[in-house]
Amino acid sequence: MSNQKLLSTQQSNQETTLLPIAAETDQRVTESNETATRVRLKHVLLLGGLTAFAPLSTDMYLPSLPAVSHDLSATMALTQITLTACILGLAFGQVVAGPISDARGRRWPLLIGIAVYMLASLLCMLAPSVAILSLLRFVQGFAGAAGIVIALAIARDLYAGSALARCISLLMTVNFLAPIVAPVLGGQLLTFTSWRGVFVMLALLGLVALLASAFGLSETLETSHRQSGGVSATLRSFRGLLVNKRFVGYALSSSFAFAAAMIYISMSPFVLENIYGLSPQIFGLLFGINALGLASMSQVSGRLVSRVSPQRLLIGGVVALAMAGLALLVVVITGIGLVGVLPLLFFLVASLGFIAPNATALALGTTDPQTAGSASGLLGMLQFAIGAVIAPLVGLAGTSTAVPMAGAIAAFGVVALLTFFVFCRPAPVR
Repeated sequence: MSNQKLLSTQQSNQETTLLPIAAETDQRVTESNETATRVRLKHVLLLGGLTAFAPLSTDMYLPSLPAVSHDLSATMALTQITLTACILGLAFGQVVAGPISDARGRRWPLLIGIAVYMLASLLCMLAPSVAILSLLRFVQGFAGAAGIVIALAIARDLYAGSALARCISLLMTVNFLAPIVAPVLGGQLLTFTSWRGVFVMLALLGLVALLASAFGLSETLETSHRQSGGVSATLRSFRGLLVNKRFVGYALSSSFAFAAAMIYISMSPFVLENIYGLSPQIFGLLFGINALGLASMSQVSGRLVSRVSPQRLLIGGVVALAMAGLALLVVVITGIGLVGVLPLLFFLVASLGFIAPNATALALGTTDPQTAGSASGLLGMLQFAIGAVIAPLVGLAGTSTAVPMAGAIAAFGVVALLTFFVFCRPAPVR
């Protein structure tokens, strides 16, 4: 009987080693399954909402791009810069907020970032020109980046191993709900207000995030685990990450996949509305349907990760992305039309549900807790910056045909696949 009890105790201990650390305690503890489920749900909802700053800031604005172009008397290429500026802000803000959170803790940098995001959103509403709007959009993205990078760093504080992969998959599922709602909401806002009303809505959502974080989030990084040494320590952290072949491989392969997604995000309003004649409302609905596929695949990935390695799930997503991009290029060149374009765009976006959570978990899994913020920041910077630079260049190729969009998506899908095999293939998989 005692042997059975000992065996049961050992099994229980093994099962609890992957459970999360309670946010209220700043130390690794073992919890019961009931407590772990409750705490995990709290973490998923709050942290997932914080990571949604990126899709909310970009996707809710997408249906307004043609209206902004008309209202501010700007070309479509110049109007796209307002989107690119936000994405660049999201990119470089992460590489600043991440190291700051490693040194100062997670909570206060997060709250300050959200407050600045709210202010920048309100100022965007008053912008009189594309130039000023682009500048303010950069500030908005830079501040909002704190929510993304610090949320992922908190997840790394609380989880490890396959639990981290499951947690990030769940965060991404919540995150990916934003692209479902945001473009539909953005399109509907245009029926009774101008594009400026979009930024009022973003400021209100920022207020909700600020209150939820202030009252629902405790500090998760112990003082003893904080990084000291200022700028030199930050540079050492980045240098260590950049010579980590596996981190670089996961970061670059996911970044090239994100570049394909950024091209889709920035080009699809013009392609689907101006070339194929869809209304902003129909575009928002279709964009939301594609995002639903993304969220669904992220949820599937989270369920599979306990039985299939994140490495295999990642390669499956990258292969699907490359295949969808190449097929889209063929469909566009042959002129099949929406009947071929729309399903492939859905398939392409859905593949990111396997890529994003697993690449993020695998990349962060190569680091230690002391540099989780820096690693999350560098990863996010690469993912956003490459797409932010490439997307407007694709726009310069013209919006009178869908070929530039399809060709660029196909190219980055193939490059993501090649990068994975060069840097990450030797990893053992089960």
